[in-house]
Amino acid sequence: MTSIPTGERVLAPDLARGFALLLVALAHTASIFLGNTPGVDQTPEGLERPYFVVLFVLVHACALPLFGMMLGYGMVQFADRQERLGRPWPETRGILLRRHAWLLVFGAVDGVLFFSGDVLGAYGVIGVVFALLLLRRGKGFYRIPVLYLGFGVCYLSVLMYLVLTGNAGSAPVPSVEDASSLAPTYGDAVRERLTEWPMSTAVLLSSILFVWVGAWAAKKRVLEEPNRNLLLFGLFGGFGIAIAGALPMGLFAGDYVGFDEDTAGLVKLMYEGAGLFGAIGYISLFGLIGMTVGKKRRGVVVTAISALGQRTLSAYLFQSVAWLILAPPFMLGLSGNTFVAAACGLGVWLLTVVVAYVMHRRAYRGPAEILVRKLAYR
Repeated sequence: MTSIPTGERVLAPDLARGFALLLVALAHTASIFLGNTPGVDQTPEGLERPYFVVLFVLVHACALPLFGMMLGYGMVQFADRQERLGRPWPETRGILLRRHAWLLVFGAVDGVLFFSGDVLGAYGVIGVVFALLLLRRGKGFYRIPVLYLGFGVCYLSVLMYLVLTGNAGSAPVPSVEDASSLAPTYGDAVRERLTEWPMSTAVLLSSILFVWVGAWAAKKRVLEEPNRNLLLFGLFGGFGIAIAGALPMGLFAGDYVGFDEDTAGLVKLMYEGAGLFGAIGYISLFGLIGMTVGKKRRGVVVTAISALGQRTLSAYLFQSVAWLILAPPFMLGLSGNTFVAAACGLGVWLLTVVVAYVMHRRAYRGPAEILVRKLAYR
């Protein structure tokens, strides 16, 4: 069973996946290097203040939904391609089930040995459930994500009203200590992750809603057969809702505004709910870029980022190893500074972009992708 030749791949999904890894890197380094989730300094100073506004509005809440949507989009793309090739559905389903079962295994290793905030385990479970129960449902079943988006707008509107009528105060920005990131030894960190990773994975299972929205978008072929007006609506509508919903949290994290404890909890809920719409904005943006570039000769930057998007699993796992080397006190011990965290996140992402480009030039898929393919296609 063959994979899609590079020249036949749609540009926008690969660009979105490659860029999503930058959002993931910035979000994860903030959490790991600052020792809490979602990754905030309770006493920001100087340029940290506007940086946290940008981080919370455009990165933190958007990274996970964008990753989840692209998982759903990719599953539908794969199933549709196999159907066009004449492969029977049971065979295609078996490949998807094995692939996502192994993704769960990879996630467990990553989550316990390297980073407890790993998403691969949750996406492995979600992929298995989606392949078994949801992927082959009829068109009516795929209207549910649209209803979910409508509910999300109503939900955010209610939260916005409650926040605007809430009370000012001096409550801390809601966060949870990341014990494994603060552990003094590697053994202590692993012991913490043995409990942190299963709990994190259980929470992340709700991401199936993001995967479902992405699958709906793939069914509509919004990136393969793009409609400029629809993408512009997604761009401005998605980012508009995301910014409106996440800005109070960003201003809160940047110490521009203060809330009492109850209102602070509502602000956090609103920012988390707004992330999906930010992901829609990002996907629409890359859909428009894909339309503009089209079949033209692609520059090095576009080619490199899309090459990274084709090697997402390898790059994601490399990031986890990098954080273990860079942040903990028993390794390089670079944690504790907001901009060191940001520099490490950006630097590691840029390194993976360069390596992915070299792999692309040499027609090498990526080690994790090759391994998963061998395991799934047996």
